[in-house]
Amino acid sequence: MNAPGNIFIIVPCFNEASVVANTVVNLLKKGYRVLVVDDASADDTGTALQQLPVYYVRHAINLGQGAALRTGISLALELGADFIVTFDADGQHDADDISPMLNSLVQNSAEIVFGSRFLPGSQSNIPGTRKLVLRFARYFNYFASGILLTDANNGLRVMTGKAASKLLITENRSTHSAQIQSLVKQSNLCYAEYPVNVTYTVYSRRKGLKNINSVRILFDLLLFKVFR
Repeated sequence: MNAPGNIFIIVPCFNEASVVANTVVNLLKKGYRVLVVDDASADDTGTALQQLPVYYVRHAINLGQGAALRTGISLALELGADFIVTFDADGQHDADDISPMLNSLVQNSAEIVFGSRFLPGSQSNIPGTRKLVLRFARYFNYFASGILLTDANNGLRVMTGKAASKLLITENRSTHSAQIQSLVKQSNLCYAEYPVNVTYTVYSRRKGLKNINSVRILFDLLLFKVFR
C-alpha cells in the first residue's frame, strides 16, 4: 500500500453490540487506527469495545450517521490523520478493500474515492429489490449533488485529510451522503470510484434500510436540493 502517514478508520455505529467488535478487530488486524463514534446506542455497544485499542467517542443523544461522521472526521483531523476512511459497523464492508482504495487514491491523484457495489470487479449479494432502489436513487443523488456515481449510497469512502477538512457535514441523517457529494463538487475535489465487496448478512438485512424508508430518503433528497 503506497499511502504513507496516519490512516484513521471512522466507524459510526448505533446499537451494533453484536457485530461491532468483530468489525473493529478485522480493521485492527490490518494495522489501522480505528475511531468509533457511538451515536447514543441503547445497547451494549460501548461495553463490546472496552477491551479493544480504539478511539471511542459517544454522543449524548442520537443525532444520526451524518452527525457521527462529522464528529469522527473532526476528531481524526485533530489527531493528525493524513487519510480518513469511513466504514460501516454492521459487517457489510470488507477491510481488505481499504488498501487498494488507498492505492487508487494515490495512484490517480484523487482526493476522495467512493466505494461502489456496481462497478465491474465488485462482489455483492445485494437483494434484487434493494439493487433496483439504489440504481434509481443515484439519479436523485445526482439531482441533489451534481455528481453522478454508480453507487451514491455506499458508506465506504477513502479521502485525504485535506479533503476531509472541506467536508463540513451539516446533514445529520439520511441526506448526508448527498451532501458529501455536493461538497466534493463545490470544493472541486478530484474524486474516483472503486469496486468493493459488500456482504449482506441476515443481521444487516434485518437491521438495514427498508424500501419504504428509501422512498422517504428520495423525498428528503428533493428537499435537500430545494432548501440547501
